[in-house]
This record gives sequence, C-alpha cells and structure tokens, in this order.
Amino acid sequence: MKLLLLGKNGQIGWELQRSLAPLGDVVALDRQVIGGDIADLDRLAQMIRAMAPDVIVNAAAHTAVDKAESEPDLAMRLNAEAPEIMAQEALSLGALLVHYSTDYVFEGGDSHPHKEGDATAPLSVYGKTKLEGEQRIAATGCRHLIFRTSWVYSARGSNFIKTILKLAQEREELSVINDQWGAPTGADLIADITSHAIRHVVANEQDMSLYHLSAGGETNWHSYASYVIQQARSMRPDIAWAVKNIDGVETSKKLACTRRPLNSRLDTGRLQSTMHLHLPMWQLGVERLLYTLLVAD
Repeated sequence: MKLLLLGKNGQIGWELQRSLAPLGDVVALDRQVIGGDIADLDRLAQMIRAMAPDVIVNAAAHTAVDKAESEPDLAMRLNAEAPEIMAQEALSLGALLVHYSTDYVFEGGDSHPHKEGDATAPLSVYGKTKLEGEQRIAATGCRHLIFRTSWVYSARGSNFIKTILKLAQEREELSVINDQWGAPTGADLIADITSHAIRHVVANEQDMSLYHLSAGGETNWHSYASYVIQQARSMRPDIAWAVKNIDGVETSKKLACTRRPLNSRLDTGRLQSTMHLHLPMWQLGVERLLYTLLVAD
C-alpha cells in the first residue's frame, strides 16, 4: 500500500508518520509540496496524479483560528478547496482520502455530546471553512474517512498544556475560561485511530464515513488547567511553581477575536462501535504527555 501524507510537521501529521509506517510505503510532505505550496491547487493535483497513492491522508490545514478571521480566502483555500482537489484526485485514482475536521463546525449552544448527524452552525471562519471542506469531499463521491476532532495537543508544537506549564512557573494568578466544554485529545491517539480505521475500511468498504474522534470524558478549560498544574506539581515538586490561584472566567468576559463553541463535546459512539475501539479517558493522555515533558527528559 502506498500512502501520501500531507502536513507531516503538524501535531497530528508528526504522529501519523509513526502510525502509518506499518501500513506500507509512506511519502510524507509538509504544506510545501513538491514544486510548490499546497495552496497551489493545480500543482497539488499534478503531484497527487504523479504519485498515484492508494491512500491520501490530509493533515494539512489553516488551523490558526483567530488568524483565519483576517485570512478568509487563504483559510478557504487550505481548508475547503485543497481538500476538494484531493477528493477529486482520489476519486480518479480509486484511492481512499482521510481528512480531519473539527468540533468548530457546531455552534455549541447546548450541552449534549454532538453526534455526526447533528445540525451544524459554525461561528467562525475557521469552522465555516472546515465544514465546507467536509461537504466538498462528500460531494465528489470519493472513498473517504473524515474525523472531527477537538482540543488537540501533542509533545510537538505549541498547545494549551505547554502554555499552562509556562505560565504556572511565571505567574501567581491565572485566569482560565470555565464555560467551554470538551475533551483534550492527543495527536498520538488520533494518529493511532487513523491507522486502525484505514485497515478496517480497506476490509469493510461500507464503513467509510464521517466520525467523531476525541478522548473519553469531558472537562472545561479551567478544570483542564487545574488538572495539568496538579499533576505537574506531583511529578516535579522540585520546580518552583509560582501559581497560587486559578480563577475561572466566562467566555463572555474574555476579549477574543473569534467566537468559539461553548460545547465541544463529541459523541464517539459510532466510531467505537463500528471500528471495535475503546477511546481512553482524556486524563490518561494528558498524564502521559506531562511525564514526557517533565520527567522523561
């Protein structure tokens, strides 16, 4: 099996290089594809045709949520138009396209975990372009898997956990949003599930679909931050942790460029039952990353 991975240096892409390797020959490229940028749609199509992969895994995207508000055209190109080109080429080749979307396709004004068929109403340019990408892929009729994920973190790159660890050593008082709910999800978990799902749908074509993929359980950003600091103190009591108090604050009280859903809970029942999987609680992955960042080194 020949696999083409796009976006190899992102949080998910980096882990995919590891998880996809046992499936076959992996050609891993960054957003800068051979001879041009992934935003160059003609070049992107030519490159896919030349490589003729059996599986295209697209981990490339415009993921800077706030920046997307001032770059709507680029966000649309990367999050919707480029995936559509990938889907068209996948259809022509008979290849499988794996693509990642987001909880931001939902308005998040309720409190129940969102199912795949729930009504979408994105609040931001990022969410709108990611939803457009989903729809354009499906419209081509290509063989595809789409995973909506939430609150992604990894040992690579910047993320909430690393920010909180840094601030906890610099400030006595922290203020963290307490009314946005979801499940922190490790890029390593997403990558491992992706590999399993590819193997599954190769043998079970009828299961190609849209799935929600996040770790088990739920939390809010304030509780998440509190848990990170609690575990960090336990693992590394020798570090001079400055933080003494973590205040919870409502989203409406925070200055932000972009509206975000208050409810990012994703119902993963379809994925778990169809793929015969168990998704671990979010705390397990967070503890593992903290150990990597604070102890293993």
